Amino acid sequence: MTAPEPLMRMRLRVEQDIFTVRQLGREVARAVGMESQDQTRMATALSEVGRVLLAQGPHADVTFTAELYGVPSLQVTMAHSAGGGAARLAEQLQQVGRLVDMMEVDDGGPGTTVRMVRRLPLGAPVLTPTRMDEIRARLARHVPGSPLDELAVQNQQLIAALDEVRAQRDDLARLNAELEETNRGVMALYHQLSDELEETNRGVVALYAELDEKSVQLRAASEAKSRFLANVSHELRAPVTAIIGLGRLLVDSSSDELTEDQARQVELIRTSATDLLTLVNGLLDLAKAEAGRFEPNWTEVDLKAMFGQLRGTLRPLATRPEVEFVVEEPAVPALRSDEVLLAQVLRNLLTNALKFTEFGSVRLGVRRSGAEVEFVVADTGTGIPPELHERIFEEFYQVPGSKPISGKGTGLGLPYARRLAGILGGGLRVESVPGEGSRFTLQLPAEPS
Repeated sequence: MTAPEPLMRMRLRVEQDIFTVRQLGREVARAVGMESQDQTRMATALSEVGRVLLAQGPHADVTFTAELYGVPSLQVTMAHSAGGGAARLAEQLQQVGRLVDMMEVDDGGPGTTVRMVRRLPLGAPVLTPTRMDEIRARLARHVPGSPLDELAVQNQQLIAALDEVRAQRDDLARLNAELEETNRGVMALYHQLSDELEETNRGVVALYAELDEKSVQLRAASEAKSRFLANVSHELRAPVTAIIGLGRLLVDSSSDELTEDQARQVELIRTSATDLLTLVNGLLDLAKAEAGRFEPNWTEVDLKAMFGQLRGTLRPLATRPEVEFVVEEPAVPALRSDEVLLAQVLRNLLTNALKFTEFGSVRLGVRRSGAEVEFVVADTGTGIPPELHERIFEEFYQVPGSKPISGKGTGLGLPYARRLAGILGGGLRVESVPGEGSRFTLQLPAEPS
C-alpha cells in the first residue's frame, strides 16, 4: 500500500513562521473534521515544537498527512536538518506530547524528526480521495494572517477556554453542594436506621429471652405431664386389673350362680374395666415414648415371620365378611429394626383400620423405595378430611362424626404409632379421601444409623 499524498508542506525559517504553522495547523485540523478543542491542541503543539526546532537550527520542514485507512488520524512530521539531539529534544517536548495522541522523536535520516498523531473524532466526515483533493485545494488558497491576527485568535480561544473552565467549576460546585446535601440525607437515614435496628435488636433479644423462658416452662410442663401420666397409669393398672379378675371370678362356674341381671351387670363391669385398662396401657406407653425411655433393640427382623404373626393375631378382629383382611407376602424379606416397636406400630395401624372399615378391605404391604422401606396400611373406610390429616396424630383427638364399626377408640393409637416411628428413625404420614378410605405409610431407613 503506497503512502498517502501529503495535504500540505511548509518550511520554518524565521520566528514569524511559528505563527504561520500554528494557523495552518488549525486550518488543517478544521478541514479534516476535528472539534474546536482538538484544533487548538494541535495548533498549540505545532507552534511549540516549531519554536524549539528553530532554536536549534536554521530551518525545519513541516508535512501534514491524513491517514485514510485503519484509524483515521492527522499526522504532522517536522524534520530538522540538525541531528544527534533526539533524547534532549524529547525531554524538552515532554509536556507537548500530552496535547496529541502520540509523539515520536528520533534521529533517523539526515537530521532529527518529530512525528505527531491526533485521531479524528467518530463523527468526522469520511476522508475519501475526492475530499482529500478538495482539502488540498482549499489549503493551497489559504492566506496566512499576521501575528496580531493569530494573537487575537489565541485570545479568543483562551477566553473560550476560561469560560468553559468557569462553567465546569460552577458545575463542580453545584455537584459538590448536591453531594454534600445527599451525604447529609444519607447520614441522617443511616442514623435513623441504626436507631431502629438497635431498637429492633433489643426487641429480638427480649423476645428470644422470653421464648427461652417459655421453652423451659414448656419442657418442664411436658416432663411433668409425662411423669403424671406414667405414675397415674401405673397406679391405675393394679386396681383395674383386680376389677377384671374379680369380675371373672364372679361369673366362674365354681362360684355361686348369679341371676341374669347380676350376670349382665358383672359383664358390664368387666367390659368397662377392660376398656379402662386399654386406655391406661395406652397412656403409659405414650408417656414412655414422650420421656424417651424406649431404647430400640436393633436386630435383623424377619418380615415374613412378623407378617405371619400379625395375620394370626389380628384375624379375630376381622370378623365381618364384608371386610377382606389381607396381609401380603413382604416384598422385602428382612429389615434391621426393633421387632417389638415395629410390630406395635403396624398393629396400631391395622387395628385402627379394622375399627373404621365397614365394607371393602384392609391391606398391609411393604416395598423398597430408594434408601427407605415403606410399610403401607390401606383401607376402604370412612376416610379423613384433608384439614384433619395432622390433627389425628394429636392425643385423644377423634374425627368428628366418626364412629368405630367395632371396639372403641381412645385417640392414643395413632399418636403413639407416630412417636414410635420417630424412635425407629422414620416417619408416619397419611393420605385419605372422605368416603374412599385411608392410606398410612410408615417410612423407615433400610440401614438405620
